[in-house]
Amino acid sequence: MHSTPARACGIDFGTSNSTVGWWRPDAEPLIALEGDDLTLPSVVFFNLEERRPVYGRQALAEYLEGYEGRLMRSLKSLLGSKLLKSETTVLGSAMPFKEILGLFIGTLKQRAEAQAGQAFEQVVLGRPVHFVDDDPAADREAADTLAGVAQALGFKEVSFQFEPIAAAFDYESRIAGEERVLIVDIGGGTSDFSLVRLSPERRQVDDRQADILATAGVHIGGTDFDKQLSLHGVMPLFGHGSRMKSEAPMPTSTHLNLATWHTINAVYAPASLRALQSMRYDIQDPTGIDRLFRLIEQRAGHWLAMQVEQGKIALTEAREHVIDLGRIEADLVAELTRERFESAIDPLLERIRRTVDELLTAAGLGSGDVDTVFFTGGSSAIPALRQGIARVLPNARHVEGDRFGSIGSGLAIEARKRYG
Repeated sequence: MHSTPARACGIDFGTSNSTVGWWRPDAEPLIALEGDDLTLPSVVFFNLEERRPVYGRQALAEYLEGYEGRLMRSLKSLLGSKLLKSETTVLGSAMPFKEILGLFIGTLKQRAEAQAGQAFEQVVLGRPVHFVDDDPAADREAADTLAGVAQALGFKEVSFQFEPIAAAFDYESRIAGEERVLIVDIGGGTSDFSLVRLSPERRQVDDRQADILATAGVHIGGTDFDKQLSLHGVMPLFGHGSRMKSEAPMPTSTHLNLATWHTINAVYAPASLRALQSMRYDIQDPTGIDRLFRLIEQRAGHWLAMQVEQGKIALTEAREHVIDLGRIEADLVAELTRERFESAIDPLLERIRRTVDELLTAAGLGSGDVDTVFFTGGSSAIPALRQGIARVLPNARHVEGDRFGSIGSGLAIEARKRYG
């Protein structure tokens, strides 16, 4: 075992939260990135009044305090999307989306180096099994883009490890015997799965390829669950599902944009507003669309998305949750239930269950051959998701990982192995 700290770090750039791991003897691997917090929410707020970008919890706080500016979240979702090659307006001028990624990842690097008291020139970046489903060329381009951003920030050597494999290495550091483990990593943007053979004896082996029995991923994550909860539980109050005088349903593009983190700003565009205004007099009951106008006027889209996200988190423990929408209209509330939420996300959960089934087949294993299911990622606590996996693997025991830290910890272990 090495007795000196590692030269390299691991970065888990997540859709919702990010961490940096650095292996040191007899120390926790995650580095504090915001005060004492080991996670940095993957958020940038371009504060127009003070003409500066801020990050993480501070970004959310300044936005909610009402500072004028531009909030951007779910930055990782840009990788593999067409948006990545375009630019957007921040602080009054055009900035490429790729540069915004660089600002955030550069902040992770700077804060980690300040805490560590050393520069990092080598990094192992976590990556989903698929940045883009069923499109190897786009997937490769997303990985190349992320590597290019890291190199431009001063990382001389950049390599990748699948996020669920990194989580597996974190779990392996605590087990006493050999286990076949299904790693279930439900992140903000993707759900990734790995079937791995783990044991204390294998920890020191450099090439672990033979122990990775199968990997799979699907582009479904916490932000997709938020979107469905928003569309089914909140957006009907804002006209989603309203009928036009022609009996056709009201066009849904505004509601879809509001329910999707990285498209919320689109609803404030003048063309979007004009399209809504032209619709106003053709709607049978304008109550919902009038609330929509008030929400847009207040630029409250990100605020609403945060309320929905908190609602999703609350429904992992409670059967019901009420969102107070009094800032839009007196006494207005959205009454959310776990039953409605589970019904809304069931098509997504079915794809996840099917992916786990296919993973078992690819590994040549039966449902009784898996010893342990290790859960990590912010949305892995959703009861219906766990129940679905338990139906596929009824005999496996469930182990709780650090929802936001397992991947970063595993990447620290991998970075030490690769770079010393």
